Amino acid sequence: MLYLSLSCFLLNALVVLGTELTFELADKEKQCFFEELEKNVKFDIDFQVIAGGNYDVDCFVTDPQNNVLYNERKKQYDSFSHTTVMKGVYKVCFSNEFSTFTHKTVYLDFRHGEEKPLLESMGASTALTQLESSCVAIHEVLKVVAESQTWYRLREAQDRTKAEHLLERVTLWSMGETALLFTIGIGQVVLLKSFFSDKKGSVVATT
Repeated sequence: MLYLSLSCFLLNALVVLGTELTFELADKEKQCFFEELEKNVKFDIDFQVIAGGNYDVDCFVTDPQNNVLYNERKKQYDSFSHTTVMKGVYKVCFSNEFSTFTHKTVYLDFRHGEEKPLLESMGASTALTQLESSCVAIHEVLKVVAESQTWYRLREAQDRTKAEHLLERVTLWSMGETALLFTIGIGQVVLLKSFFSDKKGSVVATT
């Protein structure tokens, strides 16, 4: 009976609507995303540059009348929250136009709306039973776990990219050192042979 009740609570859970994506942003390029929202709707934006260059990007948000709500330059990561004052299409843009030759990988999490209770009967003035309270507590913990997993995935992706970039640089440096050692070795052999050749010529001339 307990498992059935918990399943019912989880099946009726309605969370905040949102979009979570990772996209490539080429150099000298700008990408925009559009979302139509009602009036008095709260939305939240989280973004982070996972790979590319100095891990920075320009970001700005505008309302349906093109008023700038958020504008930041060369940010590695940031968060932004806003409550709409009008109905219409809101725009979120990311720009890598300042970069000459490096493309970026950007993570974006866009959420809007208010989270509704697990059950319609749960209201602000309604006393919760022990089972309902436990379900609410579990739900909140699961949200924290999901956010933590997302953060760790981003950190892992960023660290992996840095490690791969470092490995590439170390490999190129090692190849350069190897080529230099071969060049020096060949040069020393040629130089030694020239010494012996000069001595041989001098002895013949004396004779």
